[in-house]
Amino acid sequence: MKREIKLYPAVVAPVATDGINNDIKKWLQRQTTQYGLKWLLAHADDGVIWGTVDQGELVTSDTIPLEVSPPLRRETLQQVRLFAPHAELLLWRDGDDQWHARLIREAKEEETPVWREAIDEYQILWGTHAEPLSNGFTLMTDGLQGLRHAVPLEVKGKFKEESRPLRLWVRHYIKEDEGGFARIVASRLLDLRMEGVK
Repeated sequence: MKREIKLYPAVVAPVATDGINNDIKKWLQRQTTQYGLKWLLAHADDGVIWGTVDQGELVTSDTIPLEVSPPLRRETLQQVRLFAPHAELLLWRDGDDQWHARLIREAKEEETPVWREAIDEYQILWGTHAEPLSNGFTLMTDGLQGLRHAVPLEVKGKFKEESRPLRLWVRHYIKEDEGGFARIVASRLLDLRMEGVK
């Protein structure tokens, strides 16, 4: 994949984390509704949790009967990314056990963007063998070590290692410093897709 710098004006803003300690899943559900976000990727002390919004409801991989995903618990969460092609909300916990959140989204015409240019790239996700689960999730396993995760996509079949079908799309924002040196200053998740499968 060729990397190409393109115009993707974006703004960034902090998001209040009030009420997060009461029920983190309800807080995340409200954010998906408020900002029109589609996917969830959470990293916890005990594993990875995927999620998707289905008919306005946030469904996470810890609700699947198969024990492949840890529970979505505030106590073990490190960070959560809620995302869609137009925006990403990042929630993280600092070393003092305080929650912080920020939203990066596409800038509207009348807004002054924080960043103007970016490059998109995809990351290939683990998974050569697909097993359907409930709620539109698929258990993807890979390798002799038995690496596995439950992704919120319907995937069918077996795949060769060189043609793993899952892609996590990422946008990297670029900005020049005072010396004219351009570098990546922020990144956000865009989309989760199946690619290269006919």
